[in-house]
Amino acid sequence: MQLYTRSAGTGIPVVLLHAFPLSSAMWLAQREGLAKVCRVITPDLRGFGGSRLGEDDPSLDLMADDVARLLDEEGIDRAVVGGLSMGGYVTMAFCRRHPDRVLGVILADTKASPDPPPARENRERIAQAVLSDGSEVLVSEVLPALIGPTTKERRAMVFGRVKGLVQSAPPGAVAWAQRAMAARPDSFGTLSGLKVPLLILVGEEDELSPPSDAEAMSRAVPEGRLEIIPKAGHLSAVEQPEAFNAAVTEFLRTELGGLRAERP
Repeated sequence: MQLYTRSAGTGIPVVLLHAFPLSSAMWLAQREGLAKVCRVITPDLRGFGGSRLGEDDPSLDLMADDVARLLDEEGIDRAVVGGLSMGGYVTMAFCRRHPDRVLGVILADTKASPDPPPARENRERIAQAVLSDGSEVLVSEVLPALIGPTTKERRAMVFGRVKGLVQSAPPGAVAWAQRAMAARPDSFGTLSGLKVPLLILVGEEDELSPPSDAEAMSRAVPEGRLEIIPKAGHLSAVEQPEAFNAAVTEFLRTELGGLRAERP
């Protein structure tokens, strides 16, 4: 599986994995803002954007292995790997499966706990609805919780951009990803076993993965860094890109400043 990828900048490789049900297009402000300090690599996860879905059964582990193959193709031995929401789940799977390839970890607006049964059932309901009726259920049920109230009130263009990305999500990929996320394991053990620096980011208005989830992950890794981004909901990187980029830049500078760029 070859992932379609957008990249920018030079230096330490930083792979950023997108949220559900978006694509790497959500990382535009990160490719622009972080390119001065690192090599930003933003793939479309399997089935989204320009990447094919394939015939495999739904699996976050498979998505993590796709990212490892991407590093091979880019000639990168180790990278900072991070993700937002679903991208965070894939990042934690990557840490389990490819720990020797991780320089640092960024987890944004995500959680280490598995879905409780009602959440798994809701994911399956949405998967079936999208396959039968298209993206309307995403616009009516998923989209409202992706964006915080401040963005809805003050940044209509951001809301409109996110809505467009949600509407363009392929139904097959949406259903596949929902089922992959529903089956994810508890990842607190993965976090507590990390041997590399960790940055946890969360929007203060995030209702889907609230600050309490970020704080629980932070307790599992006491030496990790936790940043709460003001006036941002679940898509903190899209809603408050300047604050998000500043936190990532500071993390790279202080935790990984002694590293040299990985060369192909």
